[in-house]
Amino acid sequence: MDATSSRTVGTATAQAGAQPEVPARRAAAPGDPLAPYLVADFPWYGLDDGWTGRRWLLQAGAGTGGGRAGQPRAVDYGSVGHGEELPKHYETRDSRRFAVVVTVARRPGRRSADGTGVLEATTASSAAWLAGSGLLAATWPGLLDRGRRQEWLDQQGALAWDLADDLGGPGWSPLTVPVNGLPQPFRYRESEYGWVLAGEAPGVLLGAYGRSVSAYGIGFATIPDLTVYARS
Repeated sequence: MDATSSRTVGTATAQAGAQPEVPARRAAAPGDPLAPYLVADFPWYGLDDGWTGRRWLLQAGAGTGGGRAGQPRAVDYGSVGHGEELPKHYETRDSRRFAVVVTVARRPGRRSADGTGVLEATTASSAAWLAGSGLLAATWPGLLDRGRRQEWLDQQGALAWDLADDLGGPGWSPLTVPVNGLPQPFRYRESEYGWVLAGEAPGVLLGAYGRSVSAYGIGFATIPDLTVYARS
């Protein structure tokens, strides 16, 4: 288990049995990396206070099914990182130790923004897919030229999609992880590239992926102050 992820209970898990509050939407200055996180209408999750290492932002994104034409699209998901930042390019003998938590809003089936189609409701499989594709992007093998790398990503991405669509299948195993201090069932799988978790949490769907940080020693909690992730 990672030395910085010993199980402790602190302020992030103090409200163990409470339903997380949906944060009020707030404006942010242009260029502020927190801007897309602050306008979300759902709570964000990260590793709980058992993690004492570095925390950092990745990105938050909007789905294709926002509001009416001309209106800003809602933020549907986002990720926060823990440990060493993900490499932008493959590095030989890369030994980075990290864990990334993906928060996905619970969205019902809805019309696409342009009105031409219907978007499926988000599920734990949505979180599993985002986590699986995130792990692939962070750990792709070296010694591949650009074309071969894209071919590999497409192939592995299709496999990750199939696996995410079958969370009850043999490619996954059960793992209980504390969420705000309470045990919560998740689905877990690992490969030569790292591990992926997916499941549900109060108010949202959760995915996670990591490498060289034990998934058996982590816990999730709502993030009370996102600026902790923006300081790095």
